[in-house]
Amino acid sequence: MEQQNVIGIDIGGTTVKLAFVTYDGEIIHKWEIPTVVEGGPEGMVEDIATSIRNEQRKLDLSHEDFKGIGAGAPGYISLEEGIVYEAVNIGGWKDVPLSKLLGEATGYNVRIENDANLAALGEYWKGAGDKAEDLLAYTLGTGVGGGIIANGELLHGANGTVAELGHMTVIANGGRHCNCGRTGCLETEASATGIARSALDGIEQGRSTSLKEQYDQSGEISARDVFEAAADGDELAKEIIDHVTNVLGLAISNMAIAINPSKIVIGGGVSKAGDQLLEPLRSKFDRFTLQRTGSAVEFVIASLGNDAGVIGAAYLARQ
Repeated sequence: MEQQNVIGIDIGGTTVKLAFVTYDGEIIHKWEIPTVVEGGPEGMVEDIATSIRNEQRKLDLSHEDFKGIGAGAPGYISLEEGIVYEAVNIGGWKDVPLSKLLGEATGYNVRIENDANLAALGEYWKGAGDKAEDLLAYTLGTGVGGGIIANGELLHGANGTVAELGHMTVIANGGRHCNCGRTGCLETEASATGIARSALDGIEQGRSTSLKEQYDQSGEISARDVFEAAADGDELAKEIIDHVTNVLGLAISNMAIAINPSKIVIGGGVSKAGDQLLEPLRSKFDRFTLQRTGSAVEFVIASLGNDAGVIGAAYLARQ
């Protein structure tokens, strides 16, 4: 096998996803291991390196069959220095020289990037982004992340906070507290967590809703439950989706006016609602944005699912 294969790694708070990927972006083999934070960054890097060697051995692949590694992690990252400045979801990592540690443990050249940026890059290269030169990607999951591609290049900004799209303020006065320390962030309203929180708020306020019965039975509410209740005509659920698409449409329209994208890719668990999310979102977006900006934009649901991060990481490794 020629030396053009690469390794993509997507480090998350619960699992580390890994894949052997061809130079053309086809996954040869993918697997995951648990994220173990107790041994610190060095312990986790050793787990990753050991796992890579084991899988190479199983598949009868050698070290030389691979060109390098791309790796994503949540938090603030310096691409040039290869440092994770801060990743609260991974054992409170601070100033971790991840490129150096991974390079020493594996013997490969390593490039690192923010995980949401890599998901955007994956969708751009092999997914719903379809190589659109100007693209906005939103991941609506436990939080809200994203990535911005302009003129075919991922934007990075001055110190690693570009495309922290979940932390745009959408509730100017008040709003819920966010993990970033501020209030009113998009993440607190439009994430799966925020949608469930809105449903619980409604139940606590004594609103008449089918979601109450479900909550009483199971002790929890998910974003999916809210979308299903809305489809069945539940008024509270419909109001929540109206609010979510309103704040999301406002945030996306402002970003679109700034970068004038041709594609807006929506991913993450909330995107599984499909047209039930996209249709009202598109309507709100069109209301808030410039008509000419809106005329250039196509909204699409992300297509790579959980593979977006490792494919984006593979694209990074190619470079």
